[in-house]
Amino acid sequence: MLDKPADTTPFRLTSLAHGGGCGCKLAPSVLRELLSEQPAAGPFERLLVGTETGDDAAVWQLDDDTCLIATTDFFMPMVDDPYEFGRIAATNAISDVYAMGGKPLLALAILGMPLGRLEPAMVREILKGGASIAAEAGIPVAGGHSIDCPEPIYGLAVIGTASPSAIRKNSTARAGDVLILTKPLGVGIYSAAFKKEALSAPAYAEMIASMTRLNRIGTELGKEAEVHAVTDVTGFGILGHGLEVARGAALALEIRAAALPLLSEAEELARQGFVTGASHRNWASYGESVRLPVGLPDHQRHLLTDPQTSGGLLVAVAPDAAERLLGTIRAAGYADAAIIGRAVEGEPSVTVLA
Repeated sequence: MLDKPADTTPFRLTSLAHGGGCGCKLAPSVLRELLSEQPAAGPFERLLVGTETGDDAAVWQLDDDTCLIATTDFFMPMVDDPYEFGRIAATNAISDVYAMGGKPLLALAILGMPLGRLEPAMVREILKGGASIAAEAGIPVAGGHSIDCPEPIYGLAVIGTASPSAIRKNSTARAGDVLILTKPLGVGIYSAAFKKEALSAPAYAEMIASMTRLNRIGTELGKEAEVHAVTDVTGFGILGHGLEVARGAALALEIRAAALPLLSEAEELARQGFVTGASHRNWASYGESVRLPVGLPDHQRHLLTDPQTSGGLLVAVAPDAAERLLGTIRAAGYADAAIIGRAVEGEPSVTVLA
């Protein structure tokens, strides 16, 4: 028998949701199709970042010195502890501001709960969890909106600020850039094992620690001229978000599979078949723009397509600054950060090297 995490609720919170975390996101190909006929944002010269490249947040330039960053993110529970669910959802939402090089300013709560199926005390714990992470980020949850809905949903709308020079897009990588990933992969695989009560207590603690670690290093990276592009790795997996970077910059990315940081039990659990449905949807969405080594085992492919909830930052940096910035990132508390590849000239694509 596995040493399972102790139950903290009278029933499994995850049983009320058909999916959980960033695995609930629409597949990349579906999202592109839905947005394909949407009108352009229009001639707003102060809108520096809109929907064009699927970036992490919108950016509006207020004046010569200040940009406003706006984002929203919410999802269904991937853990049963309501307090931890709130913490994870809040960390994930705030990450979008950090990924743009900004500093969060305030948040609004987004709450949907199945009335009559959840005790008010459990909902309060979700809100407390979110507020605790907001406090850690130094911001208030200053309001919000709630509805009655069939499945539990929680997240935040977050406002942040940055100077124009600090804004980092997902579309501005340069040929020759080195790619750094700040957190390990495998959250989706862990969550699949958790739902089947096959995740050990140490692995559960590792998963929670990763998902509730704020990506606040993004604010500091925005101050570094050698940092050319940043995005956070969430529901589309490392391949999907890497492909967004490649398409935005009109470059090819090369990722070394052996260099990818992984949660300690992720590869073994993937080998045992613990994979989310979103992982399959992600793979089906990439098409011919992703190339894998011949003979790559399926479980290793699932590590590449695994949807991350509150994942790390994918950072494109000038090659002569890569080692220095990797040291800075690790010293800031991201011990698993690693150099995973590079950007090169070529058709927008992601090639995985053995």
